[in-house]
Amino acid sequence: MSDGTDQGDSITRNVGFSFVAQMVGAAATAALTLYLVRALGPTEFGALGIALGLAGLVLLPGDFGISASAARFIAEHRGDWPVIGGLLRDAMRVKLVVTGLLATAMFALAEPIADAYDASALTWTLRGMAIALVGQSFFMLFTSTFMALGRISMNLRLVTSESLLEVAAAALLVALGAGAAGAAFGRAFGYAVATALGIFLAFRLIGRSNVLHGRSPEGGSRQIFRYGGALMIIDGAYALLAPITTLLLGGLLGAKAVGLYAAPTRFIVFLHYPGLSIASGIAPRLARGRNTDPDVPALAAGLRWIILIQTVLVAPTIVWARPFADLLLGGGYARSADLLAALAPFTFMTGFAPLVSLSVNYLGEARRRVPIAVITLLLNAGLDVWLIQDIGLIGSAIATDVAYAFYVIGHLWICKRLLDLPLRPVARDLARAVLAAAAMSGVMAAFGTKHLSAVEFIAGGAAGVAVYIAVLLLTRAVTPGELRRGRDAVARKLGRGRARPGTEVEVPS
Repeated sequence: MSDGTDQGDSITRNVGFSFVAQMVGAAATAALTLYLVRALGPTEFGALGIALGLAGLVLLPGDFGISASAARFIAEHRGDWPVIGGLLRDAMRVKLVVTGLLATAMFALAEPIADAYDASALTWTLRGMAIALVGQSFFMLFTSTFMALGRISMNLRLVTSESLLEVAAAALLVALGAGAAGAAFGRAFGYAVATALGIFLAFRLIGRSNVLHGRSPEGGSRQIFRYGGALMIIDGAYALLAPITTLLLGGLLGAKAVGLYAAPTRFIVFLHYPGLSIASGIAPRLARGRNTDPDVPALAAGLRWIILIQTVLVAPTIVWARPFADLLLGGGYARSADLLAALAPFTFMTGFAPLVSLSVNYLGEARRRVPIAVITLLLNAGLDVWLIQDIGLIGSAIATDVAYAFYVIGHLWICKRLLDLPLRPVARDLARAVLAAAAMSGVMAAFGTKHLSAVEFIAGGAAGVAVYIAVLLLTRAVTPGELRRGRDAVARKLGRGRARPGTEVEVPS
Protein backbone atom coordinates (compact mmCIF):
# COMPACT_ATOMS: atom_id res chain seq x y z
CA MET A 1 0.00 0.00 0.00
CA SER A 2 1.18 3.52 -0.74
CA ASP A 3 2.39 5.43 2.24
CA GLY A 4 2.28 8.72 0.42
CA THR A 5 6.00 9.27 0.78
CA ASP A 6 6.92 8.99 -2.91
CA GLN A 7 6.07 12.39 -4.37
CA GLY A 8 8.64 12.26 -7.16
CA ASP A 9 10.86 15.23 -7.87
CA SER A 10 10.23 18.73 -6.54
CA ILE A 11 7.71 20.99 -8.26
CA THR A 12 10.52 23.34 -9.27
CA ARG A 13 12.45 20.54 -10.93
CA ASN A 14 9.40 19.16 -12.74
CA VAL A 15 8.33 22.58 -14.00
CA GLY A 16 11.84 23.25 -15.30
CA PHE A 17 12.15 19.94 -17.11
CA SER A 18 8.67 20.31 -18.58
CA PHE A 19 9.53 23.72 -20.03
CA VAL A 20 12.82 22.50 -21.50
CA ALA A 21 11.08 19.48 -23.05
CA GLN A 22 8.52 21.72 -24.72
CA MET A 23 11.20 24.00 -26.12
CA VAL A 24 13.20 21.05 -27.46
CA GLY A 25 10.13 19.70 -29.23
CA ALA A 26 9.22 23.10 -30.63
CA ALA A 27 12.75 23.76 -31.89
CA ALA A 28 12.98 20.35 -33.59
CA THR A 29 9.56 20.80 -35.24
CA ALA A 30 10.49 24.26 -36.50
CA ALA A 31 13.82 23.09 -37.93
CA LEU A 32 12.30 20.06 -39.66
CA THR A 33 9.43 22.11 -41.09
CA LEU A 34 11.79 24.68 -42.57
CA TYR A 35 13.80 21.91 -44.23
CA LEU A 36 10.79 19.99 -45.55
CA VAL A 37 9.11 23.08 -46.99
CA ARG A 38 12.15 23.66 -49.20
CA ALA A 39 13.09 20.04 -49.90
CA LEU A 40 9.65 18.67 -50.77
CA GLY A 41 8.05 21.53 -52.68
CA PRO A 42 4.36 22.52 -52.51
CA THR A 43 2.87 19.28 -53.89
CA GLU A 44 4.79 16.81 -51.71
CA PHE A 45 4.59 19.06 -48.67
CA GLY A 46 0.85 19.36 -49.25
CA ALA A 47 0.56 15.56 -49.21
CA LEU A 48 2.48 15.49 -45.95
CA GLY A 49 0.18 18.16 -44.52
CA ILE A 50 -2.92 16.14 -45.45
CA ALA A 51 -1.44 13.01 -43.88
CA LEU A 52 -0.57 14.88 -40.68
CA GLY A 53 -4.07 16.33 -40.52
CA LEU A 54 -5.76 12.95 -40.99
CA ALA A 55 -3.42 11.31 -38.49
CA GLY A 56 -4.29 14.02 -35.98
CA LEU A 57 -7.99 13.29 -36.42
CA VAL A 58 -7.42 9.55 -35.92
CA LEU A 59 -5.13 10.06 -32.90
CA LEU A 60 -7.94 11.53 -30.80
CA PRO A 61 -10.21 8.44 -30.87
CA GLY A 62 -7.08 6.27 -31.04
CA ASP A 63 -5.95 7.51 -27.65
CA PHE A 64 -9.56 7.62 -26.37
CA GLY A 65 -8.42 9.70 -23.41
CA ILE A 66 -6.57 6.65 -22.08
CA SER A 67 -3.26 8.46 -21.52
CA ALA A 68 -4.78 11.11 -19.26
CA SER A 69 -7.15 8.62 -17.63
CA ALA A 70 -4.33 6.21 -16.73
CA ALA A 71 -2.28 9.13 -15.40
CA ARG A 72 -5.09 10.05 -13.00
CA PHE A 73 -5.28 6.54 -11.49
CA ILE A 74 -1.49 6.17 -11.40
CA ALA A 75 -1.14 9.46 -9.52
CA GLU A 76 -3.67 8.24 -6.95
CA HIS A 77 -1.45 5.21 -6.20
CA ARG A 78 1.95 6.89 -5.99
CA GLY A 79 4.38 4.66 -4.13
CA ASP A 80 2.34 1.48 -4.64
CA TRP A 81 4.51 0.18 -7.46
CA PRO A 82 2.77 -3.16 -8.13
CA VAL A 83 -0.55 -1.35 -8.59
CA ILE A 84 1.07 1.32 -10.78
CA GLY A 85 2.65 -1.39 -12.92
CA GLY A 86 -0.70 -3.15 -13.29
CA LEU A 87 -2.46 0.09 -14.28
CA LEU A 88 0.18 0.88 -16.88
CA ARG A 89 -0.09 -2.64 -18.30
CA ASP A 90 -3.89 -2.36 -18.48
CA ALA A 91 -3.62 0.99 -20.27
CA MET A 92 -1.14 -0.44 -22.76
CA ARG A 93 -3.48 -3.34 -23.52
CA VAL A 94 -6.43 -1.03 -24.16
CA LYS A 95 -4.29 1.24 -26.33
CA LEU A 96 -2.96 -1.67 -28.33
CA VAL A 97 -6.49 -2.69 -29.26
CA VAL A 98 -8.04 0.74 -29.90
CA THR A 99 -5.08 2.48 -31.55
CA GLY A 100 -4.03 -0.69 -33.39
CA LEU A 101 -7.44 -1.12 -35.03
CA LEU A 102 -7.64 2.51 -36.18
CA ALA A 103 -4.05 2.56 -37.43
CA THR A 104 -4.65 -0.68 -39.36
CA ALA A 105 -7.75 0.83 -40.95
CA MET A 106 -5.80 3.96 -41.89
CA PHE A 107 -3.03 1.84 -43.45
CA ALA A 108 -5.52 -0.27 -45.42
CA LEU A 109 -7.53 2.71 -46.68
CA ALA A 110 -4.49 4.78 -47.67
CA GLU A 111 -4.87 4.13 -51.40
CA PRO A 112 -8.59 4.99 -51.66
CA ILE A 113 -8.00 8.15 -49.62
CA ALA A 114 -5.11 9.13 -51.91
CA ASP A 115 -7.34 8.57 -54.94
CA ALA A 116 -10.03 10.76 -53.40
CA TYR A 117 -7.49 13.57 -53.00
CA ASP A 118 -6.06 12.79 -56.46
CA ALA A 119 -2.58 12.70 -54.88
CA SER A 120 -0.55 9.56 -55.59
CA ALA A 121 2.18 10.68 -53.17
CA LEU A 122 -0.36 10.42 -50.36
CA THR A 123 -0.66 6.61 -50.34
CA TRP A 124 2.63 5.64 -48.69
CA THR A 125 2.71 8.92 -46.77
CA LEU A 126 -0.51 7.88 -45.05
CA ARG A 127 0.86 4.39 -44.41
CA GLY A 128 3.93 5.85 -42.77
CA MET A 129 1.68 8.07 -40.64
CA ALA A 130 -0.42 5.05 -39.66
CA ILE A 131 2.68 3.36 -38.23
CA ALA A 132 3.75 6.60 -36.55
CA LEU A 133 0.28 6.88 -35.04
CA VAL A 134 0.79 3.74 -32.93
CA GLY A 135 4.12 4.96 -31.60
CA GLN A 136 2.77 8.45 -30.92
CA SER A 137 -0.16 7.04 -28.95
CA PHE A 138 2.13 4.99 -26.69
CA PHE A 139 4.50 7.96 -26.44
CA MET A 140 1.61 9.99 -25.01
CA LEU A 141 0.91 7.25 -22.46
CA PHE A 142 4.49 7.15 -21.18
CA THR A 143 4.86 10.93 -20.94
CA SER A 144 1.55 11.13 -19.05
CA THR A 145 2.68 8.33 -16.73
CA PHE A 146 6.00 9.97 -15.88
CA MET A 147 4.23 13.29 -15.31
CA ALA A 148 1.77 11.60 -12.94
CA LEU A 149 4.68 10.10 -11.01
CA GLY A 150 6.47 13.44 -10.76
CA ARG A 151 9.42 12.32 -12.91
CA ILE A 152 9.26 14.76 -15.84
CA SER A 153 13.04 14.50 -16.26
CA MET A 154 12.28 11.20 -18.02
CA ASN A 155 9.96 13.01 -20.41
CA LEU A 156 12.84 15.26 -21.42
CA ARG A 157 14.77 12.14 -22.46
CA LEU A 158 11.78 10.85 -24.43
CA VAL A 159 11.06 14.16 -26.17
CA THR A 160 14.71 14.77 -27.00
CA SER A 161 15.20 11.25 -28.36
CA GLU A 162 12.02 11.33 -30.46
CA SER A 163 12.67 14.82 -31.81
CA LEU A 164 16.28 14.25 -32.81
CA LEU A 165 15.62 10.82 -34.34
CA GLU A 166 12.60 12.04 -36.29
CA VAL A 167 14.49 15.04 -37.66
CA ALA A 168 17.52 12.95 -38.62
CA ALA A 169 15.55 10.05 -40.15
CA ALA A 170 13.06 12.24 -42.01
CA ALA A 171 15.76 14.52 -43.40
CA LEU A 172 17.87 11.55 -44.51
CA LEU A 173 14.98 9.75 -46.23
CA VAL A 174 13.84 12.91 -48.00
CA ALA A 175 17.40 13.63 -49.13
CA LEU A 176 17.57 10.10 -50.56
CA GLY A 177 14.49 10.81 -52.66
CA ALA A 178 11.72 9.21 -50.60
CA GLY A 179 9.65 12.41 -50.67
CA ALA A 180 6.71 12.98 -48.33
CA ALA A 181 6.56 9.24 -47.55
CA GLY A 182 10.14 9.45 -46.30
CA ALA A 183 9.17 12.24 -43.90
CA ALA A 184 6.26 10.12 -42.63
CA PHE A 185 8.41 7.02 -42.11
CA GLY A 186 11.05 9.18 -40.42
CA ARG A 187 8.34 10.26 -37.99
CA ALA A 188 7.38 6.62 -37.46
CA PHE A 189 11.02 5.72 -36.71
CA GLY A 190 11.32 8.51 -34.15
CA TYR A 191 8.19 7.47 -32.27
CA ALA A 192 9.03 3.75 -32.47
CA VAL A 193 12.41 4.27 -30.80
CA ALA A 194 10.89 6.67 -28.26
CA THR A 195 8.26 4.05 -27.39
CA ALA A 196 10.96 1.44 -26.82
CA LEU A 197 12.80 3.93 -24.61
CA GLY A 198 9.57 4.62 -22.74
CA ILE A 199 9.17 0.91 -21.99
CA PHE A 200 12.79 0.72 -20.77
CA LEU A 201 12.36 3.76 -18.51
CA ALA A 202 9.06 2.42 -17.16
CA PHE A 203 10.71 -0.91 -16.32
CA ARG A 204 13.53 0.90 -14.55
CA LEU A 205 11.30 3.29 -12.57
CA ILE A 206 8.32 1.07 -11.78
CA GLY A 207 10.07 -2.29 -11.90
CA ARG A 208 9.97 -4.84 -14.69
CA SER A 209 8.14 -7.42 -12.59
CA ASN A 210 5.59 -4.81 -11.46
CA VAL A 211 4.78 -3.83 -15.05
CA LEU A 212 4.58 -7.44 -16.24
CA HIS A 213 2.93 -9.03 -13.20
CA GLY A 214 1.65 -6.22 -10.95
CA ARG A 215 -1.98 -6.32 -9.89
CA SER A 216 -4.10 -3.30 -10.76
CA PRO A 217 -7.28 -2.50 -8.81
CA GLU A 218 -10.28 -4.66 -9.65
CA GLY A 219 -11.73 -3.55 -12.97
CA GLY A 220 -8.69 -1.38 -13.73
CA SER A 221 -9.05 -1.57 -17.51
CA ARG A 222 -12.76 -0.80 -17.28
CA GLN A 223 -12.13 2.21 -15.02
CA ILE A 224 -9.44 3.60 -17.33
CA PHE A 225 -11.64 3.11 -20.40
CA ARG A 226 -14.73 4.66 -18.76
CA TYR A 227 -12.90 7.74 -17.46
CA GLY A 228 -11.08 8.05 -20.79
CA GLY A 229 -14.41 8.31 -22.62
CA ALA A 230 -15.27 11.55 -20.82
CA LEU A 231 -11.79 12.90 -21.50
CA MET A 232 -12.10 12.07 -25.21
CA ILE A 233 -15.29 14.16 -25.45
CA ILE A 234 -13.53 17.05 -23.73
CA ASP A 235 -10.39 16.75 -25.85
CA GLY A 236 -12.51 16.56 -29.00
CA ALA A 237 -14.38 19.75 -28.16
CA TYR A 238 -11.14 21.53 -27.22
CA ALA A 239 -9.39 20.32 -30.37
CA LEU A 240 -12.14 21.88 -32.49
CA LEU A 241 -11.83 25.33 -30.89
CA ALA A 242 -8.92 26.51 -33.04
CA PRO A 243 -10.07 25.16 -36.45
CA ILE A 244 -13.70 26.28 -35.97
CA THR A 245 -12.67 29.93 -36.04
CA THR A 246 -10.43 29.54 -39.08
CA LEU A 247 -13.09 27.57 -40.96
CA LEU A 248 -15.76 30.19 -40.25
CA LEU A 249 -13.38 33.01 -41.13
CA GLY A 250 -12.58 31.32 -44.42
CA GLY A 251 -16.25 30.85 -45.25
CA LEU A 252 -17.31 34.37 -44.26
CA LEU A 253 -14.30 36.52 -45.17
CA GLY A 254 -12.03 34.37 -47.35
CA ALA A 255 -8.59 32.77 -47.18
CA LYS A 256 -6.72 36.05 -46.57
CA ALA A 257 -8.64 36.61 -43.33
CA VAL A 258 -7.65 33.11 -42.19
CA GLY A 259 -3.99 33.91 -42.80
CA LEU A 260 -4.21 37.19 -40.90
CA TYR A 261 -5.80 35.41 -37.92
CA ALA A 262 -3.67 32.27 -37.97
CA ALA A 263 -0.34 34.13 -38.06
CA PRO A 264 -0.55 35.76 -34.59
CA THR A 265 -2.21 32.72 -33.00
CA ARG A 266 0.77 30.59 -34.05
CA PHE A 267 2.96 33.02 -32.11
CA ILE A 268 0.63 33.01 -29.08
CA VAL A 269 0.99 29.23 -28.74
CA PHE A 270 4.53 29.67 -27.44
CA LEU A 271 3.31 32.01 -24.69
CA HIS A 272 1.33 29.27 -22.96
CA TYR A 273 4.40 27.08 -22.42
CA PRO A 274 5.16 28.47 -18.93
CA GLY A 275 1.60 27.76 -17.79
CA LEU A 276 1.70 24.27 -19.26
CA SER A 277 5.00 23.60 -17.49
CA ILE A 278 3.57 24.72 -14.15
CA ALA A 279 0.52 22.53 -14.73
CA SER A 280 2.72 19.51 -15.42
CA GLY A 281 4.51 19.96 -12.11
CA ILE A 282 1.49 20.74 -9.92
CA ALA A 283 -1.65 19.07 -11.31
CA PRO A 284 -0.61 15.46 -10.44
CA ARG A 285 -0.39 16.52 -6.79
CA LEU A 286 -4.14 17.11 -6.81
CA ALA A 287 -4.81 13.37 -7.09
CA ARG A 288 -6.43 11.80 -4.03
CA GLY A 289 -4.42 8.87 -2.72
CA ARG A 290 -5.32 6.48 0.08
CA ASN A 291 -3.15 8.40 2.51
CA THR A 292 -2.72 11.73 0.71
CA ASP A 293 -5.03 14.67 0.10
CA PRO A 294 -4.96 17.12 -2.83
CA ASP A 295 -2.16 19.66 -2.44
CA VAL A 296 -4.36 22.78 -2.45
CA PRO A 297 -1.52 25.17 -1.43
CA ALA A 298 0.48 24.03 -4.47
CA LEU A 299 -2.50 24.78 -6.76
CA ALA A 300 -2.95 28.22 -5.18
CA ALA A 301 0.77 28.91 -5.61
CA GLY A 302 0.62 27.75 -9.23
CA LEU A 303 -2.24 30.16 -9.97
CA ARG A 304 -0.28 32.95 -8.37
CA TRP A 305 2.85 32.35 -10.42
CA ILE A 306 0.88 32.00 -13.65
CA ILE A 307 -0.67 35.41 -12.96
CA LEU A 308 2.77 36.95 -12.49
CA ILE A 309 4.19 35.27 -15.61
CA GLN A 310 1.23 35.79 -17.96
CA THR A 311 0.83 39.48 -17.19
CA VAL A 312 4.46 40.17 -18.03
CA LEU A 313 4.09 38.19 -21.25
CA VAL A 314 0.81 39.77 -22.32
CA ALA A 315 1.76 43.43 -21.80
CA PRO A 316 4.18 43.57 -24.77
CA THR A 317 1.63 41.92 -27.10
CA ILE A 318 -0.62 44.93 -26.51
CA VAL A 319 1.84 47.82 -26.49
CA TRP A 320 4.21 46.43 -29.12
CA ALA A 321 1.71 44.53 -31.25
CA ARG A 322 2.74 46.38 -34.42
CA PRO A 323 6.52 46.03 -33.95
CA PHE A 324 6.08 42.32 -33.11
CA ALA A 325 3.95 41.77 -36.21
CA ASP A 326 6.57 43.46 -38.39
CA LEU A 327 9.42 41.50 -36.78
CA LEU A 328 7.83 38.05 -36.63
CA LEU A 329 5.39 38.04 -39.55
CA GLY A 330 6.89 40.40 -42.09
CA GLY A 331 5.10 42.55 -44.64
CA GLY A 332 1.43 42.12 -45.45
CA TYR A 333 0.39 41.37 -41.89
CA ALA A 334 -0.36 44.85 -40.59
CA ARG A 335 -3.91 43.88 -39.59
CA SER A 336 -2.53 40.93 -37.64
CA ALA A 337 -1.07 43.46 -35.20
CA ASP A 338 -4.59 44.58 -34.27
CA LEU A 339 -5.58 40.93 -33.80
CA LEU A 340 -2.54 40.25 -31.61
CA ALA A 341 -3.56 43.10 -29.30
CA ALA A 342 -7.23 42.11 -29.34
CA LEU A 343 -6.29 38.52 -28.40
CA ALA A 344 -4.59 39.69 -25.18
CA PRO A 345 -7.31 38.16 -22.92
CA PHE A 346 -6.97 34.86 -24.80
CA THR A 347 -3.18 35.00 -24.45
CA PHE A 348 -3.60 35.57 -20.71
CA MET A 349 -6.14 32.75 -20.30
CA THR A 350 -4.06 30.16 -22.17
CA GLY A 351 -1.62 30.18 -19.27
CA PHE A 352 -4.32 29.10 -16.82
CA ALA A 353 -6.20 26.57 -18.95
CA PRO A 354 -3.73 23.67 -18.53
CA LEU A 355 -3.48 24.00 -14.75
CA VAL A 356 -7.18 24.26 -13.94
CA SER A 357 -8.26 21.63 -16.47
CA LEU A 358 -5.56 19.08 -15.57
CA SER A 359 -6.28 19.65 -11.88
CA VAL A 360 -9.91 18.61 -12.39
CA ASN A 361 -8.72 15.55 -14.35
CA TYR A 362 -6.47 14.41 -11.50
CA LEU A 363 -9.24 15.02 -8.98
CA GLY A 364 -11.22 12.36 -10.84
CA GLU A 365 -13.97 14.78 -11.87
CA ALA A 366 -13.50 14.96 -15.64
CA ARG A 367 -17.22 14.47 -16.24
CA ARG A 368 -17.84 17.89 -14.70
CA ARG A 369 -15.70 19.29 -17.52
CA VAL A 370 -17.87 17.94 -20.34
CA PRO A 371 -20.57 20.66 -20.24
CA ILE A 372 -17.92 23.39 -19.99
CA ALA A 373 -15.99 22.07 -23.00
CA VAL A 374 -19.11 21.66 -25.15
CA ILE A 375 -20.55 25.07 -24.21
CA THR A 376 -17.16 26.70 -24.88
CA LEU A 377 -17.14 25.23 -28.39
CA LEU A 378 -20.72 26.29 -29.11
CA LEU A 379 -20.12 29.74 -27.61
CA ASN A 380 -17.02 30.25 -29.73
CA ALA A 381 -18.79 29.16 -32.92
CA GLY A 382 -21.92 31.22 -32.23
CA LEU A 383 -20.01 34.39 -31.40
CA ASP A 384 -17.80 33.88 -34.46
CA VAL A 385 -20.80 33.78 -36.80
CA TRP A 386 -22.38 36.82 -35.16
CA LEU A 387 -19.35 39.06 -34.60
CA ILE A 388 -17.44 38.29 -37.81
CA GLN A 389 -20.47 39.29 -39.85
CA ASP A 390 -21.07 42.42 -37.75
CA ILE A 391 -17.56 43.82 -37.13
CA GLY A 392 -15.29 41.72 -39.34
CA LEU A 393 -11.91 40.24 -38.51
CA ILE A 394 -11.66 41.64 -34.97
CA GLY A 395 -14.89 39.81 -34.17
CA SER A 396 -13.05 36.51 -34.35
CA ALA A 397 -10.61 37.68 -31.67
CA ILE A 398 -13.42 38.84 -29.37
CA ALA A 399 -15.22 35.51 -29.80
CA THR A 400 -12.06 33.62 -28.89
CA ASP A 401 -11.45 35.84 -25.84
CA VAL A 402 -14.97 35.34 -24.47
CA ALA A 403 -15.02 31.57 -25.10
CA TYR A 404 -11.68 30.94 -23.39
CA ALA A 405 -12.62 33.17 -20.46
CA PHE A 406 -15.71 31.00 -19.94
CA TYR A 407 -13.57 27.85 -20.22
CA VAL A 408 -11.02 28.96 -17.62
CA ILE A 409 -13.51 30.51 -15.18
CA GLY A 410 -15.69 27.39 -15.38
CA HIS A 411 -12.79 25.11 -14.46
CA LEU A 412 -11.61 27.50 -11.75
CA TRP A 413 -15.09 27.36 -10.23
CA ILE A 414 -14.98 23.55 -10.22
CA CYS A 415 -11.66 23.69 -8.35
CA LYS A 416 -13.20 26.17 -5.92
CA ARG A 417 -16.15 23.86 -5.25
CA LEU A 418 -14.14 20.65 -4.96
CA LEU A 419 -11.20 21.96 -2.95
CA ASP A 420 -12.55 25.03 -1.17
CA LEU A 421 -9.83 26.89 -3.06
CA PRO A 422 -9.39 30.43 -1.66
CA LEU A 423 -9.98 32.87 -4.53
CA ARG A 424 -9.54 36.14 -2.63
CA PRO A 425 -5.72 35.88 -2.68
CA VAL A 426 -5.91 35.07 -6.41
CA ALA A 427 -7.98 38.21 -7.06
CA ARG A 428 -5.58 40.31 -4.96
CA ASP A 429 -2.53 39.03 -6.82
CA LEU A 430 -4.28 39.61 -10.14
CA ALA A 431 -4.99 43.25 -9.26
CA ARG A 432 -1.36 43.83 -8.22
CA ALA A 433 0.01 42.14 -11.34
CA VAL A 434 -2.29 44.15 -13.63
CA LEU A 435 -1.07 47.36 -11.94
CA ALA A 436 2.53 46.29 -12.50
CA ALA A 437 1.81 45.36 -16.12
CA ALA A 438 0.18 48.76 -16.70
CA ALA A 439 3.31 50.50 -15.41
CA MET A 440 5.46 48.23 -17.58
CA SER A 441 3.33 49.04 -20.62
CA GLY A 442 3.71 52.77 -20.03
CA VAL A 443 7.50 52.49 -19.96
CA MET A 444 7.59 50.34 -23.09
CA ALA A 445 5.23 52.69 -24.94
CA ALA A 446 7.67 55.54 -24.28
CA PHE A 447 10.15 53.75 -26.58
CA GLY A 448 7.59 53.69 -29.40
CA THR A 449 4.61 51.62 -30.49
CA LYS A 450 4.97 51.39 -34.27
CA HIS A 451 8.54 50.88 -35.43
CA LEU A 452 11.40 49.87 -33.13
CA SER A 453 15.07 49.24 -33.71
CA ALA A 454 16.86 46.31 -32.10
CA VAL A 455 18.32 48.65 -29.49
CA GLU A 456 14.87 50.03 -28.65
CA PHE A 457 13.48 46.51 -28.34
CA ILE A 458 16.21 45.51 -25.89
CA ALA A 459 16.29 48.73 -23.88
CA GLY A 460 12.51 49.08 -23.74
CA GLY A 461 12.04 45.46 -22.75
CA ALA A 462 14.66 45.63 -20.01
CA ALA A 463 13.25 48.89 -18.63
CA GLY A 464 9.70 47.53 -18.73
CA VAL A 465 10.59 44.34 -16.88
CA ALA A 466 12.55 46.33 -14.28
CA VAL A 467 9.53 48.55 -13.62
CA TYR A 468 7.25 45.51 -13.51
CA ILE A 469 9.38 43.86 -10.83
CA ALA A 470 9.67 47.14 -8.89
CA VAL A 471 5.89 47.56 -8.75
CA LEU A 472 5.46 43.94 -7.68
CA LEU A 473 7.91 44.53 -4.84
CA LEU A 474 6.24 47.80 -3.83
CA THR A 475 2.79 46.20 -3.72
CA ARG A 476 4.20 43.07 -2.02
CA ALA A 477 2.95 40.84 -4.82
CA VAL A 478 6.39 39.23 -4.53
CA THR A 479 9.07 39.49 -1.87
CA PRO A 480 12.85 39.89 -2.18
CA GLY A 481 13.23 36.40 -0.74
CA GLU A 482 11.16 34.91 -3.55
CA LEU A 483 13.28 36.66 -6.14
CA ARG A 484 16.42 35.29 -4.52
CA ARG A 485 14.99 31.77 -4.53
CA GLY A 486 14.07 32.16 -8.19
CA ARG A 487 17.60 33.26 -8.99
CA ASP A 488 19.00 30.31 -7.05
CA ALA A 489 16.69 27.89 -8.88
CA VAL A 490 18.02 29.10 -12.23
CA ALA A 491 21.57 28.82 -10.94
CA ARG A 492 20.90 25.19 -9.99
CA LYS A 493 20.07 24.54 -13.66
CA LEU A 494 16.42 23.66 -13.40
CA GLY A 495 16.67 22.19 -9.92
CA ARG A 496 19.39 19.54 -10.35
CA GLY A 497 19.20 17.68 -7.11
CA ARG A 498 16.19 17.96 -4.88
CA ALA A 499 15.20 21.37 -3.66
CA ARG A 500 15.32 22.01 0.06
CA PRO A 501 11.98 21.33 1.81
CA GLY A 502 9.79 24.38 1.71
CA THR A 503 11.49 25.98 -1.30
CA GLU A 504 9.57 24.30 -4.11
CA VAL A 505 6.70 26.80 -4.21
CA GLU A 506 5.65 29.85 -2.29
CA VAL A 507 2.08 29.74 -1.07
CA PRO A 508 0.25 33.08 -1.35
CA SER A 509 -0.53 34.68 1.95
